[in-house]
Amino acid sequence: MPPAEIISGKAVSEQVRQRLKSQVAEMKERVPGFRPGLAILQVGDRDDSNLYISMKLKAAAEIGINANHIKLPSTATEAEVLRCIHNLNDDPAVHGFIVQLPLDTNKPINTEKVTNSVAPEKDVDGLSSINAGKLSRGDLGDCFIPCTPKGCMELIRQTGVQVAGKRAVVIGRSKIVGAPMHDLLLWNHATVTTCHSKTASLAEEVSKADILVVAAGKAEMVKGEWIKPGAVVIDCGINHIPDSTRASGKRVVGDVAYSSAKEKAGYITPVPGGVGPMTVAMLMQSTVESAQRFLEKYQPGKWNIQYNQLIPRTPVPSDIEVSRSCFPKPIGQLAKEIGLLSDEVQLYGQCKAKISLSALKRLKDQPDGRYVVVTGITPTPLGEGKSTTTVGLVQALGAYLGRNAFACVRQPSQGPTFGIKGGAAGGGYSQVIPMEEFNLHLTGDIHAITAANNLVAAAIDARIFHEATQSDQALYSRLVPSVDGARKFSNVQIQRLRRLHIEKTDPRALTDDEINKFVRLDIDPDSITWQRVMDTNDRFLRKITIGQSPTEKGFSRTAQFDITVASEIMAVLALTDGLEDMRRRLAKMVVASSKNGVPITTEDLGVSGALAVLMKDAIEPNLMQTLEGNPVFVHAGPFANIAHGNSSVLADKIALKLVGKEGFVVTEAGFGADIGMEKFFDIKCRYSGLQPHVVVLVATVRALKMHGGGPTVAAGVPLPKEYTEENLPLLEKGCSNLRKQIQNARTFGIPVVVAVNAFKSDTEAELQLVIRLAKEVGAFDAVKCTHWANAGRGAVALAEAVQRASLAPSNFKFLYNVELPILDKIRIIAQTIYGAKDIELLPEAEQKILLYTKQGFGNLPICMAKTHLSLSHDPEQKGVPSGFILPIRDIRASVGAGFLYPLVGTMSTMPGLPTRPCFYDIDLDPATGEVTGLF
Repeated sequence: MPPAEIISGKAVSEQVRQRLKSQVAEMKERVPGFRPGLAILQVGDRDDSNLYISMKLKAAAEIGINANHIKLPSTATEAEVLRCIHNLNDDPAVHGFIVQLPLDTNKPINTEKVTNSVAPEKDVDGLSSINAGKLSRGDLGDCFIPCTPKGCMELIRQTGVQVAGKRAVVIGRSKIVGAPMHDLLLWNHATVTTCHSKTASLAEEVSKADILVVAAGKAEMVKGEWIKPGAVVIDCGINHIPDSTRASGKRVVGDVAYSSAKEKAGYITPVPGGVGPMTVAMLMQSTVESAQRFLEKYQPGKWNIQYNQLIPRTPVPSDIEVSRSCFPKPIGQLAKEIGLLSDEVQLYGQCKAKISLSALKRLKDQPDGRYVVVTGITPTPLGEGKSTTTVGLVQALGAYLGRNAFACVRQPSQGPTFGIKGGAAGGGYSQVIPMEEFNLHLTGDIHAITAANNLVAAAIDARIFHEATQSDQALYSRLVPSVDGARKFSNVQIQRLRRLHIEKTDPRALTDDEINKFVRLDIDPDSITWQRVMDTNDRFLRKITIGQSPTEKGFSRTAQFDITVASEIMAVLALTDGLEDMRRRLAKMVVASSKNGVPITTEDLGVSGALAVLMKDAIEPNLMQTLEGNPVFVHAGPFANIAHGNSSVLADKIALKLVGKEGFVVTEAGFGADIGMEKFFDIKCRYSGLQPHVVVLVATVRALKMHGGGPTVAAGVPLPKEYTEENLPLLEKGCSNLRKQIQNARTFGIPVVVAVNAFKSDTEAELQLVIRLAKEVGAFDAVKCTHWANAGRGAVALAEAVQRASLAPSNFKFLYNVELPILDKIRIIAQTIYGAKDIELLPEAEQKILLYTKQGFGNLPICMAKTHLSLSHDPEQKGVPSGFILPIRDIRASVGAGFLYPLVGTMSTMPGLPTRPCFYDIDLDPATGEVTGLF
C-alpha cells in the first residue's frame, strides 16, 4: 500500500485566506468603507499568547480584516474584564471577538463566566455555552464552531472523502476540540465514537475508524499499527520531545506516531504544518462569516428596530387606557435598536433610561439627520394637539415610511399636571408611554433643578445675613477656615479673587482692603431677581415675606416663589451643550446687584460648583418610547410663555446623530408659533448652531372657529353648536390667525407644512377650506391628520409632506441681530411676530435696559414673557389683533441661560390652582398599585 497523502494545512489555509480576501473585497465594494472587525482581548502578557495573537493580527491584516488587540494588565479584575467584553459586544464595528486563553492574571477570574459573556453572535471562537449548545443539537447554520474542529473538517473535505456514513473516532473530549469535533462529525452524518484516556481497548476502537481525529495531548500515543488502512488521520496534537540533534534539544511531534502511521493511512496531517495553520484561518473565516451575517441585516443608515403593531379601537378609549393597552418594550432593547451602547445607557427601571453624553462624543463624525420643529396656531382651550402631532409624525415616519425617526419633547411640570392642564404625553394613539412615568417624576430632573435653585436662594439670604452681622475679619476666618493650622482658598474662591484682580493664592498675603473686597458682596436686597421655586401651582406663594423668625434678627424681606420650570437653571439645562458649558453657564447666572450696581453671580456666592454637582445627572437626556415603539427623548421643560419653551439642545444633538443623514428628529416648540417657535429659532438654534429643515404648524377647525369669534368654552360643559356644526364663514374668519402664524414661520426662511388635526365633528368642506387657505398664504403643503385615532397611519400624509419639504430650498435666518440695542430687538419681535403697532416701556423696564446695557448684557437674545393665549398681551384678544401697543413692565436677565426676558402685561411666574384642579380625579388603586383617573 502506498504511503498516505499528506494533507498540508499550510496550503489549505492559504487557499482559505485568498478566498476570504476576495470576500472582504466584495463587502467593501457593496458597502464602501466597510471592513469586518475582529477584537482580541488579552489579559496579562504571556509570551505564548503574544505569539499566537501576533499570528492572528498578521493574518487579519493580509485578508483585510480590521483587527483590534485590547490588552488588559494582569492586575485586571473580573469586573474590569467583563466591562470590556460588554463594550465590545455593543460595538457595531466588531463582528468577531475572542478572549485569548489562558488568562494571565493574579486575580480570581472565572474563565467560563468570561467566555460566556461574549455575545454569541460575535463568539467566533465558538466557546460560549450557547454556541456549544447549538452545535450539540445540530444548528450548524446558526452558531460558531470552535476554530480547531472547524479547521479539521475543512482538511477532511480536502481529501474528497465523504463523511456521511463513515465510522469516525475522536480521541479527546475537551470543550475546545474533542467534544465539538464529535458533534461536528455527527451532524455531518458520520457514526462517531469518542475515546479518551480511560477508554478500554483504545487500539481496537482506533482500528475501526475511517476518520480518526486525535486531540489527546500525549506525544505519539496512537501507533501506526492501530490505524485502519486507508483511514483519514487528523492529528491536532502539539507536543515537545527530547531530540539531541536539534539546537533547542527538542522537537515538535503530534499525538500520532507519524512515521508508522503514514504507511497505513490514506491521508494524514503533519505536525507541524497540519492543523495548526488551519486554526488561525478558521478564526478569520468565522469573522468574515459574522460580518456577512451582519451585512445581511444591515441597511446603511437604517435602524434594526421593531415597531409595535397597534389595533386602534373605535371609539378611542381614554388616554390612560390606550397607554396601558400597549406593553412597552424594554428600554434597553430600544436603546440597542437605535445604536446606543450599553455603557451609554443608565436604566431607570424597564421603561426609561438616562443617556450618557459620551454617545454624542462617539458619534461626533456622524452626519446629522433632518430637523423638524412642530408649532401651532395661537392656543385655545379647545386644544390643537402639538404633542400628539409630534408623536404621530414620528410614528408615521418610522413605522410606516421606514425612516429613522426620533421625537424630542419637554418634560411636563407637575404644576399643570395636577392643576388645570393635566398630562402632556400626547393623546389617543399617539402618546409617549408609560404616561404615568412621563407625567410624574420621570428621573428626577425637575427635582434636581428645584434643589439647585433653592440652594442659590438660601445662599443669597444667608450671605446678606452673615455680612450684616460680622466684621471683615470674622467673615474671612469663616470663609477661609484654618484646617490643621493652615488656610487654603477653594477653587471657586480663587476664581473670585481673579475677578477682583487679586492675583494671590496665599490667604495670609491679602491686605485688609483686599479682604474687604473678597468677603463683601454687599448685595442690594431690592435688586435680588433670584426667587425660590417649587413644582406645584400655588398662587399664595406669589408674594411672601421671609426672615420672620427671631433667629434672623430682623433681616426680613419680601420675596416670592416661581414654578420650577421658570427657573433659570431649567433654561440652562435646555440650552447647554455639555458639562463644561453647563458649569460655565451656572457660574454666570446673575442673582442680584451690589449696592454699587455690580452684578452678583452664583460664582461670587461660591455655589456654582455645587450646582453643577446637583445637575450632573439631570444633564443626560431621558429615553422613552411612543406607543408604536419609536424612540423619544424627554428632556428639560421650560414654559414657553415665561421662558424659551423648548426641549434640550443636547437631546436634539444626540438624536440627530443617531438617526443619521436620512433620518428625522421632530421636536416641539411650546404654545403658538409667535411664542415657542420664535424662541426656538432666535434662542435655541442661535446657541445650538442647528438649522431646521421644516416647520410643522398644527391647527384644528374648532380652534380656528374660536379665533374667528366663536363663543368661549368651559371645562365639563358641552361645546356650543358653532364648534360641532359646519360654519364656513366663522372658520374662514378664524383662519386669519393661521395665516399670521404661517407668515411668522416663513419669516425665518423655512418651509411650512400645516397639519390639520381632524375631529369627528369636522366636515370635509371645513377641512378643505383650511387646507386651501393655508396653501394660498404660502404653506408648502397642508394635510388632514387622524393620528389621534389611527396612530402613525393617520399621519402618513403629513410624514410624506414633511419628507418633501425637507428637500425643498430654504434660507434660514434669525429675526434680529443680537448686536442691536435691547429696545430695537424687543420692537422687532413685537411688530414683526405679534403685529403690534409699537411697544411701551414702563419706568422699571427703562431702568433695566440702562442697567443691563451698562453691565454688558445688551447683546443677549430676547425671550419675551407674554401670554400664549393671544398674539397681543391681552389673552381675550383672539384672531389677529392689530393697532395695539405692547406694554413692557419689566426686563430681567438670565445671563447664564443667555437671554433677557421682558415681562409683558401681567404675566405671573407662579400659576395658581383652578376651582376644580386635575388632582380631584387622580387616585391610586391599592390592590394593584396603579394610578387611576390620571390625565
